[in-house]
Amino acid sequence: MANSALLVMDVQQDIVDIANDGSGYLPRLRRAIDGARAAGIPVIYVVIGLRPGHPDIGPRNKVLNAIVQAGLFTEGAPGTAIHGDVAPRQDDIVVTKRRASAFSGSDLDVVLRARDIDSLVLTGIATSGVVLHTLCQANDQDFGLTVLADACLDTDPEVHQFLTERLFPQWADVVAVEDWVQAIAP
Repeated sequence: MANSALLVMDVQQDIVDIANDGSGYLPRLRRAIDGARAAGIPVIYVVIGLRPGHPDIGPRNKVLNAIVQAGLFTEGAPGTAIHGDVAPRQDDIVVTKRRASAFSGSDLDVVLRARDIDSLVLTGIATSGVVLHTLCQANDQDFGLTVLADACLDTDPEVHQFLTERLFPQWADVVAVEDWVQAIAP
């Protein structure tokens, strides 16, 4: 795990408010973050932030236009803040993306290359959004991949289950937070 990073993606106040299902998601994610830190694995936060006025969102992007119509994810708005239960430390890296994948419109690739990171541990909301898109792009870029299934969350539990049990295992190791934390414990 020496060249790994834990990505905590789109765990922002508005997104948690929409997706939180009362299953203890945030405490599980906090356990993964604390476990990574104890093992010396960098924690990198990824957030979606849309520019005020939305000059970079084209009319054909259905998802982003729906987000704009709902008034969500504009940079600087209170709801775009990372949820307080899993807030970054002052020395953590926070990357802002403009699309679904953590790599799209961000400097994540630069950060990872500068730290010689070649394996990613993925967490976040939504499983069918940022996690899926980032997994596909990271796989294409030859990163080693682990998905912490219970540190991912989706508004559709059936989609989450299908992705984590059927699709993601084709490209990544899919494990539970507690199993991963025990495996990396110093």
